[in-house]
Amino acid sequence: MPTLLHIDSSPQYDKSVSRQLTSAFVTEWKSAHPGGTVVERDLNATTILPITAEWVAAAYTPENARTPQQNDLLKQSDTLLAELEQADEYVFGVPMHNFGVPSAMKLWIDQIARAGRTFAYVDGKPKGLLTGKKATFIIATGGKYDPQTQMASFNFVEPYLHSVFAFLGVTDTTFLTAGGTAALNYGEDRDVFLAPHLQAVQTHAHIL
Repeated sequence: MPTLLHIDSSPQYDKSVSRQLTSAFVTEWKSAHPGGTVVERDLNATTILPITAEWVAAAYTPENARTPQQNDLLKQSDTLLAELEQADEYVFGVPMHNFGVPSAMKLWIDQIARAGRTFAYVDGKPKGLLTGKKATFIIATGGKYDPQTQMASFNFVEPYLHSVFAFLGVTDTTFLTAGGTAALNYGEDRDVFLAPHLQAVQTHAHIL
């Protein structure tokens, strides 16, 4: 049976649009995949340390030559990588922070982008090792950054995630964006705002 890795990165919790949409995705996915397994990873509730020189040295040391200290440095990375490798599908909740991904998600990406595990260089060319996976990115943005809008060039979330995951071998990707969430702070009805986005998310989750 398939396994879905569900990753959230918003610090807003009950107020989070991306969390509400990923929750709806997971509910629909479970309905469409009876017996499937869902693995939850809340990046905002996970303490992820920044990459250090010692971490890099450990990652590039052959596994059979690592010291106990190096293995300890890579322990969290190994856990996060195992979740990615064992899952067939991923769904990510990603709010836009300062035109990019949240800091918790960037720390997570730094932990899972590892030579020999998620990518390699073959004849001088990069090769992604996370193949055969599907990923859905559910993005929430305060403003509207759709193509042809005045602020489109400020959207570094989708192009960044698309590039990173393609580099790691995940090319079957879907991006669903709920733009303009700032309106909820000024009285727009939440249910009315969310209705079309929930429909898009549920429809996509059902056909996966």
